[in-house]
Amino acid sequence: MSVQKPKVAALQMASGPNVSANLLAASRLLQEAADCGAKLAVLPESFGFLGEQEKDILSLGERAGQGPLQDFLGEMAAKLGIWIVGGTVPLLEEGRKDRVRAACLVFNEQGHQVARYDKIHLFDVNLPETGEHYEESATIEPGQQVVVVDSPFGRLGLAVCYDLRFPELFRALLDQGAEIVALPAAFTALTGQAHWEILVRARAIENLFYLIAAAQGGYHVNGRETYGHSMIVDPWGRVLDQVSRGTGLVCQVLDEEFRTAVRRNFPVIQHRRLKSD
Repeated sequence: MSVQKPKVAALQMASGPNVSANLLAASRLLQEAADCGAKLAVLPESFGFLGEQEKDILSLGERAGQGPLQDFLGEMAAKLGIWIVGGTVPLLEEGRKDRVRAACLVFNEQGHQVARYDKIHLFDVNLPETGEHYEESATIEPGQQVVVVDSPFGRLGLAVCYDLRFPELFRALLDQGAEIVALPAAFTALTGQAHWEILVRARAIENLFYLIAAAQGGYHVNGRETYGHSMIVDPWGRVLDQVSRGTGLVCQVLDEEFRTAVRRNFPVIQHRRLKSD
């Protein structure tokens, strides 16, 4: 009897400042992911709230282990019996009210939090072509720890949005045994069109792992436009499926045998010569 291969889903949203509306949209997508057979669903960055100004996120900061966004993720994971990578949730640090952590939380099928990754690289950039200015460091405190967690689908690594531009992070995930990486994101339309697919596929190719990239995609109340194009990419760099714009999802099989065969037959990981200590 053949063993059924697990399915995973990348969910795409166009979140706004109304938390209730965002959670309703997320719950519908999570239900759709479960209905398609996904056992792991990845929500985009800022799935629960994307405000009119960057500082608005401070009003939604939650204490670790308690709060509406964390409760939602745990309850949905338990209700649907699936693993959920909860995009990012603003978590307060002890004694800090001026900044939060952009925490990517993982809940198992019983609704228990099993991992937390705090976004390391912060998006402080100017885009003169569109007049956009971003300064995440004004409201977000960077994380410092690389996170990989055991799951029924293999060793699951975590990264968020701007992290995608830093290949050394993905090498660090690989060195900790990552076989799959979940990437919640909210790429701008300008940078997404130029670099999103290239970078997602490159990170998968370099490290020979699956990459589940779940993005914001559409127009937002604050005037921002995000690129979307959520996708699932295999270890050979093939885009298995993607959703271009608006709300939706992609659901694909994870083939562990294929990943193992690629790493065995094309042993680029063993051929590395320059390694950091």
